[in-house]
Amino acid sequence: MNVPIKTPSEIEKMREAGRQAASVLEMITPHVEAGVSTGRLDQLCYDYIVNELGSTPAPLNYHGFPKSICTSINHVVCHGIPDDAKKLKKGDVMNIDITVKTADGYHGDSSMMFIVGENIQGERLCRITQECLYKSIALIKPGVRLSELARVIQAHAEANGYSVVRDFCGHGIGADFHEEPQFLHYDGYAPEADIALAAGMCFTIEPMINVGEYKTKVLRDGWTAVTKDRSLSAQWEHTLLVTETGVEVLTARGEEDLGFLDR
Repeated sequence: MNVPIKTPSEIEKMREAGRQAASVLEMITPHVEAGVSTGRLDQLCYDYIVNELGSTPAPLNYHGFPKSICTSINHVVCHGIPDDAKKLKKGDVMNIDITVKTADGYHGDSSMMFIVGENIQGERLCRITQECLYKSIALIKPGVRLSELARVIQAHAEANGYSVVRDFCGHGIGADFHEEPQFLHYDGYAPEADIALAAGMCFTIEPMINVGEYKTKVLRDGWTAVTKDRSLSAQWEHTLLVTETGVEVLTARGEEDLGFLDR
């Protein structure tokens, strides 16, 4: 497996891509409210990425994907397609997934959860899913194997009564949207795929956690993945750089408490 190791110059470009992706999520946050359409959210993100950042929304036309962001609501696991006719309502639990391609040609990929109004079940699911992400990030350093990160995600999700989606994974990222390695969020690695991390690797961790069973299906549009049992699903994602001593969260947002990385 050929996993790219980023040069110092490439790392700076990845940092800028990560900052841009984080800024899109920060920009869109106040617009997420009952009554707004996911199509409107998509347009706002497109305008910001293109006109303010001078970059490109990487999902747009990627293998035919028709929009600039993914908006995945309630039982939609990932790759939900924004729609002007789809308006948010109170109680909705939604993931917005952003990938920016900078003018330099590097990618920053991140997603976060939003709850419209109140949803007690959704709030717990979102919290545990974010904890899964953070617990895995906290382990990152050279020499750690991918399966070690996956096991902590699976263990925390299942200890809280949830399941980990098997059908989608994290991935390497850089000048290409998707690079090696593939990162499974559960302990299912073949020996040859369970690589040890090395400084200079960039990849995403993006666990998808379900209230019910882990099985998913893709709808007729060819993109929208949903839970087979229609249970709630949540996902958080960051783009990460393995450093000589640990990890740098390239897509960190201002409201996040990443103090656990200093412990």
